[in-house]
Amino acid sequence: MVLDYSKWDALELSDDSDIEVHPNVDKRSFIRAKQHQIHQQRLQRRNEIATLKYERIINDGLLQRIDSLLSALRKHEDSSRHPDELVFQALIESAGDPEKDQPPAPPEGVHTQEKETPKYSQMMGSLVDQVKNELDQAKPENRFQAFIAGVEGHRAKVLNLQQELLVKLAQLEKEESSKITSDSIHTGFDSSYISKPRAESKPKKTEPQVELLNSGLNKNEVGAVSSGAEADEEPEPGDEGDTSVSPLAKKFARLKYGDYTGTLQFITEHPDIVAERKTDELLMEAFNAQIAGDEDYARQCVHQGLLLQYCRSLGPDGVSLFFKRSPRKRSLPATMSTTPTTRSKCAPPELHKQPAGVEQIQLHAVDPSTKINISIPPADSTDPQHIAARETFERFPPGLQRALQSESLDEVNKVLGKMSVDEAEEVVEKLGESGILSLQEGILDATTEEGKKRLEEIEEESKREVENQEVVGDPE
Repeated sequence: MVLDYSKWDALELSDDSDIEVHPNVDKRSFIRAKQHQIHQQRLQRRNEIATLKYERIINDGLLQRIDSLLSALRKHEDSSRHPDELVFQALIESAGDPEKDQPPAPPEGVHTQEKETPKYSQMMGSLVDQVKNELDQAKPENRFQAFIAGVEGHRAKVLNLQQELLVKLAQLEKEESSKITSDSIHTGFDSSYISKPRAESKPKKTEPQVELLNSGLNKNEVGAVSSGAEADEEPEPGDEGDTSVSPLAKKFARLKYGDYTGTLQFITEHPDIVAERKTDELLMEAFNAQIAGDEDYARQCVHQGLLLQYCRSLGPDGVSLFFKRSPRKRSLPATMSTTPTTRSKCAPPELHKQPAGVEQIQLHAVDPSTKINISIPPADSTDPQHIAARETFERFPPGLQRALQSESLDEVNKVLGKMSVDEAEEVVEKLGESGILSLQEGILDATTEEGKKRLEEIEEESKREVENQEVVGDPE
């Protein structure tokens, strides 16, 4: 990178200047003498600049009064009065405001030899006397017109002087700005920031609340709590009254089992459905459906809620990734694993007298055309996968082994219902990993009307899946 040192050319002299002096002259003394000379020239130049600016201000004020005098004289050109009387009258008319008769005071160091700056009226009187003396010597025939011409001549002289002062002033200012001095250094910008202390928040006062012995009594009748106080009460941490099911969540819960193409289209049109709050709304809808006794709809709500949960857990592109990797022939992994049911908690009030139920893990196939198949590997198999699955099977409790050997899903659910939730989840996970539990698609009879209709639906869903995959694309 080439360094540009041209900006330092404006320095006239510095202590480390590489200069050569006579051997008989001390270098330091020479530098100090040169610095003193530069400082004197700088002061003289600045004094001249201030003097020229001040003289131009005085001349501008004088030119205004000369123009006023000429205007007043031209008004009396047709008059037959004596010229000296007309000149005196014109001088009085052009005098102007007496408060502005005094010129501005000179700056410090300018015209120090003059004790007092003359007034503009004195300058104009001197100009008129000078023109009269010139006319007395010349003795023109038309004295009044000659007087006007003489004033115009003095005006031209002042204008020429102003132009000369302007040229000289520009030259001195250019020379002054070409040198770097301490006066040319200034602060570019300055800012400060003071962080104000935060106001201390006042602790919230806890107002005493009256607990009624008779909870069925109207509060307004007792007069203990007003309606305004009730509005200020905050809900309890476990209160679920603030979770309401939106129409969008209800519409999403009503989507058909296994219709992943329609589900993807619905999520594409309503991306807000993927929010975590919508999953809570679907679980609340499942809770309400279980209370109403609609177990199929409750299971469907749980299925849709878990679908949204998996989409969120896969990251920003979770929706496209989930439907890209989840073929139509397979159901959600969670639909045959951790789907807890709390029928005893959701039972109607008239059934609350029965013993309280416990949370259970039950296996169900979401798609009606899908069947959960139980396959136990033989003990004498040489396949490594079958051997590993057989070892997993033999580690199960005897009751679970008998239920699996019966190949009845109901028997397996009975055994899972007697286990704790954590233990049942672990068992279901091992069953899925070992391949003992698998999903099997039902066979369609295309010779019947129902089979033909179902076949057409499957073909249409396959076409829509291909179109959606082209639109979404591979997230990887």
